[in-house]
Amino acid sequence: MKIKVAVFGASGYAGEELLRILLRHPHAEITAITSRKNAGEPVSNVFPRFTGSNLEFCTPDVEAIAQNCDAAILALPHGLATEYAIPLLNAGVKVFDISADFRLRSQEKYKEYYNADHPAPELLKKAVYGLPERYREQLKNADLVACAGCYPTSSILPTAPLLAAKLVSPEGIVVASCSGVTGAGRKVDLPYIFPECNESLKAYGVVGHRHLPEIEQEMAAAAGLPEIAINFIPHLAPMNRGINSTIVMDAMPGVTLEKIAEVYEKAYGSEQFVRVLPAKRTSDTKYVFMTNTCEIGYNLDAHTNKVIVTSCIDNLTKGASGQAVQCMNIRFGLPEAEGLI
Repeated sequence: MKIKVAVFGASGYAGEELLRILLRHPHAEITAITSRKNAGEPVSNVFPRFTGSNLEFCTPDVEAIAQNCDAAILALPHGLATEYAIPLLNAGVKVFDISADFRLRSQEKYKEYYNADHPAPELLKKAVYGLPERYREQLKNADLVACAGCYPTSSILPTAPLLAAKLVSPEGIVVASCSGVTGAGRKVDLPYIFPECNESLKAYGVVGHRHLPEIEQEMAAAAGLPEIAINFIPHLAPMNRGINSTIVMDAMPGVTLEKIAEVYEKAYGSEQFVRVLPAKRTSDTKYVFMTNTCEIGYNLDAHTNKVIVTSCIDNLTKGASGQAVQCMNIRFGLPEAEGLI
């Protein structure tokens, strides 16, 4: 079985990661890679690592591309995905969107954080949230997958089981995350050039970051509540790729390290792409680099009655492209790890 895959926006960092994964995927055939800027150029001109591939960038002609693909992965900037998703879906193509266009279920939240009405609100109800460890069954029949964001993935996977098991309070949660510079996209912008971000670590978007409602939405779903309010504090870290999230939550009465371990074992003991460390250890971006793995560490601070959880992912793999391929594998009935290990 070969899945014919088109990658829209293939000249960005997430696009490059998609090509790296798909070119080694035994059941994927790349039929189109789009880039307006690089249309007509061989992929090796932009990414020399793919020298020897016969791939060539093309313009995003949806009608022509849809005739020769089963799946389309949209690695486009926010706001553009809807424009392509609608005609692709109408043509019967399964769409896996890496942007934030379809992640929020609430039109009101979308407008609040993106300062515009959603252009296709009917698709918000149709989209399945692309976090396989939480929505595997729904993904098996999804036509439109809204792949989870990078910060949200590193925040939701470690907290959801604890919230569902009532081991931590849903109130007063603080998530402090550090992301590599590739999270900002492949662009020339002063804050992200080498002299500005090297030897520097700084917080940004500490109030109202666009990933906040996505994290709150999924935490609330795990806790069985209509809403949750948290503090999310992202940081820009002087590394190319990776995310490290440290999450502080109030422990509920009777919580022990053993109970936390039991909950994590039940949730992730059989998961291929979640690695829970022994108690009192902390996760490290070094050990998830260029993998589709989320590494989780946990501890219990008796002094403050806090559960402190750390998690690490590669923002371009489990936080974007790898997650999209994992979702695609599920949707097409393939082993989940194809192309990812």
